[in-house]
Amino acid sequence: MTEHTDLPTAAAEPCSHVAGDALSPADPTPGMSRQVALHTESMWSGTVDTEAGAVSGWHHHGDHDTTLYVVSGRMRLESGPGGEVVVEAGPGDFLRVPAGAVHRESNPGDGTSRAVIVRCGSGTPTVNVDGPAPAPASAPAPATAPTAPDGT
Repeated sequence: MTEHTDLPTAAAEPCSHVAGDALSPADPTPGMSRQVALHTESMWSGTVDTEAGAVSGWHHHGDHDTTLYVVSGRMRLESGPGGEVVVEAGPGDFLRVPAGAVHRESNPGDGTSRAVIVRCGSGTPTVNVDGPAPAPASAPAPATAPTAPDGT
């Protein structure tokens, strides 16, 4: 058997357990119900449930990079300028929400959706905002110089 010399010399924090019925309500955003399982200085984990047809308020997760694993139902995320980028996922799919990405979630399905959330980062895990960044305005048509009847 090979001896490992790269193991930490101090005792690591032991593993822990959180029962599914021990989660508590957390980080409210209109249109969805989050529950936290674990929250440390650098990680947040829990679940989110969204009723069929519901659309959440716009929000971001500050400095946290977020991964969602869809357990049941459908989830749709709108993000980007004007909320124009749309991704949708179902059971077994993963979704990523980059740190600071303003987005909203909805459930286009017929039943309640549930996802498991893991966020890595620090600071406030959810910041509700009024809406997405505006879409860029269309570039105005270039001005044309008047032309004489002979085309000059």
